Amino acid sequence: MKKGYILVAVIVLAIVVLGILNISSGKTIDWTESFNEKSNKPYGVSVLYKELDKLFENDTIKTVYHTPYNYLSANSEYGYGDHIAHGTYMIIGNTDYLDDYSIEELLLFVSEGNTLFISDYYTPVALMDSLGVDIDFNKNSDSISHLYLNYNSKLNTKIDRNEGNYFFADYGLDATVLGTVKETDSVEERANFLKIPYEDGTVYFHLEPKVFTNYNVLKDDTYKYVESAMSYLPGQNLYFDSYTKYFNSYYGDAEQKSDLGWFLEQSAFKWAWYWALFFMLLFIVFNAKRRQRIVQVIKPLSNTTVEFVKTISNLYYETQDHKNLVHKKITYFLEKVRTDYNLDTSLLDEEFIDRLAAKSGKKKEQVAKLINLIKRLHSKTEFFEDNLKELNKHIEDFYHR
Repeated sequence: MKKGYILVAVIVLAIVVLGILNISSGKTIDWTESFNEKSNKPYGVSVLYKELDKLFENDTIKTVYHTPYNYLSANSEYGYGDHIAHGTYMIIGNTDYLDDYSIEELLLFVSEGNTLFISDYYTPVALMDSLGVDIDFNKNSDSISHLYLNYNSKLNTKIDRNEGNYFFADYGLDATVLGTVKETDSVEERANFLKIPYEDGTVYFHLEPKVFTNYNVLKDDTYKYVESAMSYLPGQNLYFDSYTKYFNSYYGDAEQKSDLGWFLEQSAFKWAWYWALFFMLLFIVFNAKRRQRIVQVIKPLSNTTVEFVKTISNLYYETQDHKNLVHKKITYFLEKVRTDYNLDTSLLDEEFIDRLAAKSGKKKEQVAKLINLIKRLHSKTEFFEDNLKELNKHIEDFYHR
């Protein structure tokens, strides 16, 4: 009976607190530049993301939730994805996550006749060096920037709440200036949108990602600038680089995955979720002592070799220690390669793949897939059951085919 009174008191207190929070919670605008395609905040890009189907109505649009290295290497000629990626890869903001592997894979993608559209204030130095550009910054006097596209100089797009302008201080002779930026009181226009040829493909490099955000796309005639900038891009497939990233190894086509991010951004959903968790916790606390936990009968294990192996296997399976198993399988495989084929496994490069294929009598493509998978797994920090299954499949195929 006493517990019942306590539970009622807690519920009443919770309702009072919830009412106070709802009254006192005033809506404030979040001006964080997230460039998140799921965010309806001023500097998200959900409006542009929803309009991609209209801007590229004859194209296939895929949302990439993995790093360019994982996605493009998987969906390549010798990859393990379900298609060969070709078309335009689009990145708006948040390029600081790009590592050397992803930059190398993006440039390889472009070199094969594809297109990269990237809009950000800065990109990693490795990418700028590869494209032969240098970026500088100039502070605005009135926090307003004026954007122009070369083929339509009458289109004056204003970006407010802008502390300064990023522009190309240096670029190669092959680059074509597509757009410029200037301050209100200045007559000097500086290049901020370039078309850069790279081997058989093209890179479109833009330095004002805020123009693609919700706040600006819906403001005045800024959408005309966005439409004009996007019109430079060729047809074919469009790969949109998502704000959400899954850094595990990739297999298969790009699929949108559910998450609670959007719900937690909505005040009503967020508090409903939190209170549901709170009352569930209360239920568990008040009911935990009323039921006797079932005492499990544990039979002693037989002291045999087979039972011992089963015990160790179950131990790894129950603990879900995929990382340990993956590293052990890789170590055992490389040791067997050293023993059987007398090869040095310290450097898993193209020469090593050729020598292993020659000595083992396997096809180079099969060996390359296995070695490239091992290299990718070496660079990972988090592992899943699919990683272990994939590695085991490739090793089994190597020995039995």
